Amino acid sequence: MKKIVSSLFVVLLCLGLFGCNSETAQKETNVPKTEVAQFPLTVKDSTDKEIEIKEEPKKIISLIPSNTEILFSIGKGKNVIGVTDFDNYPKEVKGIDKVGGNNADMTYNIEKIISLQPDLVLAHESSLGISADGLEQLKQAGITVFVVKNAESINDVYDTIKEIGQITGKLDESKKVVSDMKEKLEKISDKTANIGTNPLVWLEISGPPEIYTAGNGTFLNEMISIIHAKNVAEKEKGWVMYSEESAIKANPDVILTTYGDYVPDLEKVVLERKNWTSVNAIKNKRVFDINADTTSRPGPRLVEGVEEIAKAVYPEVFK
Repeated sequence: MKKIVSSLFVVLLCLGLFGCNSETAQKETNVPKTEVAQFPLTVKDSTDKEIEIKEEPKKIISLIPSNTEILFSIGKGKNVIGVTDFDNYPKEVKGIDKVGGNNADMTYNIEKIISLQPDLVLAHESSLGISADGLEQLKQAGITVFVVKNAESINDVYDTIKEIGQITGKLDESKKVVSDMKEKLEKISDKTANIGTNPLVWLEISGPPEIYTAGNGTFLNEMISIIHAKNVAEKEKGWVMYSEESAIKANPDVILTTYGDYVPDLEKVVLERKNWTSVNAIKNKRVFDINADTTSRPGPRLVEGVEEIAKAVYPEVFK
């Protein structure tokens, strides 16, 4: 189980989720007010440093999967020449050069990044603790590095998409992606607003003996709110360790897990827990393993995550 928790740490760090807080007020973005991308362009990144982008980037390296997914969603995928070892979507990333991240210290291959001669490196605030020195080397080599801020809510994800669209010359496309996301989420929310029940959901990020769940300030908690359900750990903050006794006592109607990639037949494993036989979700066989990527990566596929959760919680509505 320690292996699972360790894997959880790696996943959360690489997805850029530490410190997420859906209750935080939406912050101002650095996206310029202009409707059309104009180069040269000077903007501030998450480090509060002014970054000059002289012309539309043609060769981009992404240092986090969420940035990669955003780039492909706004039509900039053909310009992505390097991604991390963790990138797995869309399928085109399989053929793109890997620049590290999946090593013992989770650092990037700076020499390879420099050799690829990118116009722009898209880094992420969540990994600054392990990549700051490497990013400085890139800057000293004359490479433009933009550090994307850590999204604290779905609204912040919208801002991130538009920001990346602005600095890559795809502002209109990025606005269309955001508009589509808002429309789809509104439809899902409206569809669940008048059901009359608010199912209690237990979110499990890793299982016994060290159980972790998603509390207030995570995308998962925000997703549960969007579909008008109730998160067992909604009063907790962030990613927290939770006692098995407390989870059982809460008696959730639905159990959602996110670590099926690490535990074979996870739904069956959870259903067969001896201490959980009195829990409604177990008695009614309502245990579902959901996609960890679409429910945690701060990008366009969060909508897919919300829809997957809605189908699990309200199967009678989302047939």
